[in-house]
Amino acid sequence: MLKQHLQQKLLQKLSPQQIQFIKLLQVPTVALDTRIKEELEDNPALEDSSLISLEEPKGEYDDLQDDRDDFDSERGEDTGMDEFNVDDYLQDDSSNDYSTSYSNGDDDEEKKETPIAIETTFFESLQQQLDLLPLSDEDFIVGRQIIGSLDDDGYLRRPITSMIDDLAFSQNVMVEEEDVLEMLKLIQSFDPPGIAARDLQECLSLQLKRKDAANPLIKKAIEIVENHLDEFTRKHYDKLERAVGLNSEELKDVVAEILRLNPKPGDSNQVTTKQMQIIPDFHISNNDSVLVLTLNARNAPELRVSRSYMDMFDHYDKASQKDKKMKEAVQFVKQKLDSAKWFIDAIKQRQQTLLKTMNAIMQYQYEYFLTGDERKLRPMILKDIADKIGMDISTVSRVANSKYVQTEFGTFLLKSFFSEAIQTESGEEVSNKEVKKILEDCIGKEDKRKPLADERLTEILKEHGYNIARRTVAKYREQMNIPVARLRKEL
Repeated sequence: MLKQHLQQKLLQKLSPQQIQFIKLLQVPTVALDTRIKEELEDNPALEDSSLISLEEPKGEYDDLQDDRDDFDSERGEDTGMDEFNVDDYLQDDSSNDYSTSYSNGDDDEEKKETPIAIETTFFESLQQQLDLLPLSDEDFIVGRQIIGSLDDDGYLRRPITSMIDDLAFSQNVMVEEEDVLEMLKLIQSFDPPGIAARDLQECLSLQLKRKDAANPLIKKAIEIVENHLDEFTRKHYDKLERAVGLNSEELKDVVAEILRLNPKPGDSNQVTTKQMQIIPDFHISNNDSVLVLTLNARNAPELRVSRSYMDMFDHYDKASQKDKKMKEAVQFVKQKLDSAKWFIDAIKQRQQTLLKTMNAIMQYQYEYFLTGDERKLRPMILKDIADKIGMDISTVSRVANSKYVQTEFGTFLLKSFFSEAIQTESGEEVSNKEVKKILEDCIGKEDKRKPLADERLTEILKEHGYNIARRTVAKYREQMNIPVARLRKEL
């Protein structure tokens, strides 16, 4: 039996402009230039005034805002387009509390092009070595297929049978497994040593076999890698001594030889420019114990609405006769003008939101930014900053997760300044960063022949007044990428 009933639902939907602002907010400085260039190419009504040397009034943005209000009120017909006001999205956030002028002190320095050295990539180096060999056409194609199948670490993790299928379908080359293995063995003789190995064991073994095979030290190292790698990685040195017939001093030399090998030979010739360059979004300077915050000048582009598009709209709008094509032209131009205005608003709101958030973080962690001492970091969660600036937690999260600040003692991701609170025996709340620093110091000073177990680290923290469970100590140790005591042991 069907029943009808009324139901009320409260839904919150984001407009395209709100989504645009959110996306811009989480874009780091290094990617903002690209995003702005994309918008400039897509919208001819948007201009970068720093690239234009036209003699016209400088009050671009404010005057154009007044013009927009004028021609919107003059037009009687409904264009069917809703006006977007970023202030509605930001609710009570005041844009007057923070200035939109920024320090251009290092702008010239930032715009200097960094010369890039011409380097040969890992794959190009292998291809060059292959080109020097007197090979048949079929062997050359197989060799090229193997090189192309290597991962960035230099390993061949693709099954031989899969490569045989690829050669048959894409190259029309029919080969047997023995042919591929023969070429693989040849490529494994290329530099850097250990290349084209199928696992860590083969990688280390290939490197050792390039060394002096008559050296007893190398022979024992090969024996350990090929037959006792599991005991080696788990640092069961007592078992290794019995298995290969060495005393502790001899084993120490063999282990040192293995540790000198490269587990990722592909990394040894990678072009460094592939790594993402970190450009700080903020700068904090200490001026006689007074912290000064500035926003990177790249975050303040000189954008404006095109004057020619404004004139074009005014011409179309005031035309005495408007046919269908004229109305479509008016609609198109208005859409581009609105889009340009919205983008400029979003960029300005981005600047204000970044400054507002970073200023709150700086004030909250003032002692830390003065000294750089991690023990001065106060417990701080996203909600603390969100409440302080009157914004949503998600907004603060987007800023903290993708922005960097340059200080006098390093460049840091904002997220690293947030931490949980831990209560000491005296009832005082401290940041877990302070506890992690103590753990790091204790492990750094430990006797590596007898590293400190988590139980002992827990006791040391209790002696410092931090009543923390062993599992919490283990969690902090793992967050700092520090292995367990057994794996930190050295001979």
